[in-house]
Amino acid sequence: MNICVFCSAADLDDRYTAPAREFAELIGKRGHTLVWGGSDVGLMKVMADGVQENGGRLVGISVEFLSAKARENADEMVIAKDLAERKAQLLARADAVVVMVGGTGTLDEATEILELKKHGLHIKPVVLLNTAGFYDGLKQQFQRMEDEGFLPLPLGELVFFAENGADALAHLEQ
Repeated sequence: MNICVFCSAADLDDRYTAPAREFAELIGKRGHTLVWGGSDVGLMKVMADGVQENGGRLVGISVEFLSAKARENADEMVIAKDLAERKAQLLARADAVVVMVGGTGTLDEATEILELKKHGLHIKPVVLLNTAGFYDGLKQQFQRMEDEGFLPLPLGELVFFAENGADALAHLEQ
């Protein structure tokens, strides 16, 4: 399975990197491909290292202005002209999407993917990996959106909240 992972390119502390390493190891050992932003820094590097070290493939989709940070030994690397093209390429190459911890770029990717799914423009499973309760507030906001009629489909059909990588992967492999 080609699993697109949206996550931070920042260097983060162990409460985020340790669970990411575990998730990456699972992806690699189960023979899946990581489709990711292509950067060889921060949490993106942690994920790529873990997948590659455990036998998985790497398909990176970087962007021109970040191409100097692209991972050199990925199995495949695409350089998109801008962020919009990058997001489209990531989704096109994925069978499923996992949103990990990240900043505004990760949040932008997550909301776009969910908006496209809401409108039926893709039916790929989307998981928010809620490491260390990072997305508790967002989960609460989504629940309010559902409760107050802002979502045209049940929240559970739009996104699955997983507390760890094993639960995320189990959901995707169903």
